[in-house]
Amino acid sequence: MNEMEAADPNRLNAKLEAARLEPLGQEQINQFNRYLDLILKWNARTNLTSVRERDEIIDRHFLECIFCARILPANVGTLLDLGSGAGLPGIPIAICRPDLHVTLAESQNKKAAFLNEAVRTLRINTRVYAGRAEDIKLLFDAVTLRAVDKMPEAISLGIAQLRAKGMLVVMTSDCHEIELASLKAVVWQSTVRIPRTEHRIICLGNRE
Repeated sequence: MNEMEAADPNRLNAKLEAARLEPLGQEQINQFNRYLDLILKWNARTNLTSVRERDEIIDRHFLECIFCARILPANVGTLLDLGSGAGLPGIPIAICRPDLHVTLAESQNKKAAFLNEAVRTLRINTRVYAGRAEDIKLLFDAVTLRAVDKMPEAISLGIAQLRAKGMLVVMTSDCHEIELASLKAVVWQSTVRIPRTEHRIICLGNRE
């Protein structure tokens, strides 16, 4: 890929339109481009994501997280991104839904430092909690989980951070759908397939 292609500000919107998703506004595109630059810069010294190429980050991370932001109910006011890592999906959600108050929970210091820089640079309605999520003394309207290793444990932790009837949003592969359905304390409402993916889904459920 040449430098002109890499810097193309319309690349993300072109991919959204190809996925039959509504394009973003110019300020949001600018924020995503700055965010992408930060990920590439920090990834050179901190393992934020195994995905290293600009286009692949857009395809595998940004599009999925933008879709997640758009299916969140309008009445969600506060959201916790549990084990945020590179800020996915929390930062894209904050960019797409500036009405939300987003908290990024990340216990690894280097990743938390990246998140703090991203929040400062992008000027989004977001705070970073650099510690164990179970120590947060707040409850949220929604909790997001993406790319977690120990699904039952992570979901139990997520449920504990939800208000009564709060929404759990799990971004995963369809091979985990049966495992999720068997978990207690969540009433699963719907499963949505992520556009232009073969096996990626978003499971939406409410705390009992």
